[in-house]
Amino acid sequence: MTAIVFYGVRESVRRRMFAVVLVLTVVFLALYGWGVHAAFQDTRSFVGPDQQQLDPAALTGATVLGLAMFATLFLGAVLAVFLTLGVVRGDAEAGLLQALVVRPPGRSQLLAARFLGAAGVAGGYVAAVYAACVALTSWLGGWTPDRVVSPGIELAAAVVVVAALSLAGSVFLAPIANGIGTLMVFGAGLTAGLLGEIGHAIHSARLQHLARIAWWVFPFDSMYEDALHRLTMDTTGFAAFVLTLGPFGGSHHAGAPLLAWTAVYLALVGGVALAAFARRDL
Repeated sequence: MTAIVFYGVRESVRRRMFAVVLVLTVVFLALYGWGVHAAFQDTRSFVGPDQQQLDPAALTGATVLGLAMFATLFLGAVLAVFLTLGVVRGDAEAGLLQALVVRPPGRSQLLAARFLGAAGVAGGYVAAVYAACVALTSWLGGWTPDRVVSPGIELAAAVVVVAALSLAGSVFLAPIANGIGTLMVFGAGLTAGLLGEIGHAIHSARLQHLARIAWWVFPFDSMYEDALHRLTMDTTGFAAFVLTLGPFGGSHHAGAPLLAWTAVYLALVGGVALAAFARRDL
């Protein structure tokens, strides 16, 4: 099983995927560092309706780090999709899968190993980039979030959910169709969260209800929004009010039921993928 995990990683390295990801990540972090420095320099004199209530450092730090988390989540989701989009249909059409499933470890172990490999790589990548962004924000702006570790864990968990969906999709769809479909589902989940924020701003109960449904259908969005919430969960005053809007989706506390549902959701997606793969004629 361990050999299959490393097989998936080696295939990605052979296709130079990681080289492209590494270059893009370095460029992103360089641009982020420059943006953080400029943002903190330009907002030091900001005041709100009540000068005692506005913390420019918290406002700027949470905003730029929230934007970085969105970018990190997107990059991690793309990486997860490319690691899993052709696991079943793609490898079967290339003639790589048949030799593995007719001998130990078998179909279920193969699917589990490929998921663990993709989830470990994508989740580790997201955690590392998030940690780098937190370090840059602290170094260049002198601000750290109210919670440092838990937002990174939730961001990595959100990418693991995307990897599970892409892996399940590879059982039913060809690689290109699966990649496009998974990224569209990812975009739909984040868009639903953004609509929920719009509904909250305009007092639309329907939009807010749609967002709540989306949290259960697309739990990666609830994990992302809860991660944003944890950045400033101890912040008060006018800054806290402004930061609840969040960048590219709201800052909301998911709560224990939604967090527990994420684990159940992963099990359900894995069960569907295993059942379909077991019946699939290779």
